[in-house]
Amino acid sequence: MSPPLRLDRVPRRRAVAGAVVVLTALAAAPAPQAADLRIGYIDSSRIFQEYKDAKEAQAHFDRMVQGWRDEAAEKEKAVKQLRDEVRDQSPILSSLKRQEKEEALQRAISDYEKFIQDIWGPNGKASQENERATGDVVVQIRAAVERLAGSRGLELVLDSAGGFIIYADRSMDLTSDVIQELNSHSTTGTNR
Repeated sequence: MSPPLRLDRVPRRRAVAGAVVVLTALAAAPAPQAADLRIGYIDSSRIFQEYKDAKEAQAHFDRMVQGWRDEAAEKEKAVKQLRDEVRDQSPILSSLKRQEKEEALQRAISDYEKFIQDIWGPNGKASQENERATGDVVVQIRAAVERLAGSRGLELVLDSAGGFIIYADRSMDLTSDVIQELNSHSTTGTNR
């Protein structure tokens, strides 16, 4: 299974710090203003599961990851085959042929390790593609949330997927409306 696209692109520490700042600001606000604050929330993980474009982005990412895994398996197979040849044929090969086989094995190992690093390393293709696809979807989700929040006069929208909301009245949940808004403008499927 490939790693899921991530909506939460903010490191956990920054998200916790942001929640603390919001809660501190709410606690420090005078009681009349805090009582007038209009708040809503979303469940971004549910949006990601039900938004057509997010599902398509995930499927595209999964296909790319599978292609990289297949290519890595082929490279690993080539290394194993060369390693077996060096081990099995080494006693009967001349020193020149043995050296050639060992050099070929080292090149294959180096090629495999470079490929793994290029794809799954910290700044590898998998991470870059995940960020690109996630970034596009996040922009769409944020725009839909902003439109809905603006039309309802909300001043603050929280995300329950982060685990910071312990309780909230279900009438404040915008998730279904955001999904409906996103899917109505989706570039995937027939809802256009």
